[in-house]
Amino acid sequence: MQPIQQINPQTRPASAGLAFKTGLAFRPFFWLGAVFLLISFILWSAFWQGNMVVAPNGGMIWWHQHEMLFGFAAAIVAGFLLTAVQSWTGLPTLSGARLWALVGLWAAARFLNLFPSGVSAHLIMVVDILFLPMVALVMARLVIGAKRWRNLIFVPVLLIFTIANVGQHWGMLNQNADLVRQSSYLAVWVMVTLILVLGGRVIPFFTSRALNVTIAAPARWREQLVVVGALGMCLLLFISLFGVKVSPIWYSLVLILTVVLNLWRWTSWKLSHSWRQPLLWGLHLSYLFVIVGAFLWLLSEWQLIAVDYALHVLTIDGILAIILAMIARVSLGHTGRPIKALPGLSLALVAVLAAGLIRGPLLWLFPGLAMDAYQLSLLLCILAYAWFVLLYTRPLWSARIDGRPG
Repeated sequence: MQPIQQINPQTRPASAGLAFKTGLAFRPFFWLGAVFLLISFILWSAFWQGNMVVAPNGGMIWWHQHEMLFGFAAAIVAGFLLTAVQSWTGLPTLSGARLWALVGLWAAARFLNLFPSGVSAHLIMVVDILFLPMVALVMARLVIGAKRWRNLIFVPVLLIFTIANVGQHWGMLNQNADLVRQSSYLAVWVMVTLILVLGGRVIPFFTSRALNVTIAAPARWREQLVVVGALGMCLLLFISLFGVKVSPIWYSLVLILTVVLNLWRWTSWKLSHSWRQPLLWGLHLSYLFVIVGAFLWLLSEWQLIAVDYALHVLTIDGILAIILAMIARVSLGHTGRPIKALPGLSLALVAVLAAGLIRGPLLWLFPGLAMDAYQLSLLLCILAYAWFVLLYTRPLWSARIDGRPG
């Protein structure tokens, strides 16, 4: 992604205050999302040690699965899409007071879910649900205004994400554990869909640009089927929210399509050229783990493994790892800094990937190590994202070093 707005290159870098007033959405949402993840994982770790530090809305288990998706992940999605849409459309995106009003809405929902303090759970639900439709509204206005129809796909995907959020709250309010579980699965696959759509665009682009290699343009039919497969899983899970029993055969067909086409796609992206650049191999490997997670989900449909193992490979090795790799790169490019890995990125990425393997396959092989596996995987994720906060706080809260807006 490259910013559309240009200014005179002779202009001196703006003050840090300017970044606060006119900075794009990636700045607050990437930073706050990472900080929120750290707080959440620390509280989750304390819970597994028997320390009830807080009494959140819905209880700790519901709060954890909800906030990882609609707190942390939704913040990163909003930061990325509301920044990228400016490049896609050539129109100015949210900044200043309007952006901070949206940030405030996200933060209010996080606070109320963590510290309900007698506030009605229905009111908390309303505040929490508003965020994603607001992001979708901004996306729709800019995409339709610029007639960039290819990018309109993100609007219905965000609305499906919203429906999953409604399902999580409604299931909690009505003590419907199945609705909560299916809604969380739907939200995970919405994130997978976003990764498959965006990853298919940016990973080969970043790779070819950084390494000066040619990556052949994919067949259009294959790319369309990749999207069909991802949206197919979302559709099947959406139907299940209404109590419709979906045969494992349908899930299997969609998952086989997803695994085969994405593996084919991934093999063309020249991972073998990328090992010296963690900003690249981090994206490549985490995308591969999304495919592995989808394959494990296929096995779980036939009760060959528990879906929990597939879920954590998908969410940690896939989603958490690719988010770390992506925000580490985007936060450099969009603050005018050289796109070169900061010290420690490789270790941070390895830590997240190891966390997913510990929480997934290792726990499957050695279930007696459950508590140790939980704590170790949490610790590794905490260290990785603490690295991001430590090294990226200054860039994210300072104006671009090249003086350009953003």
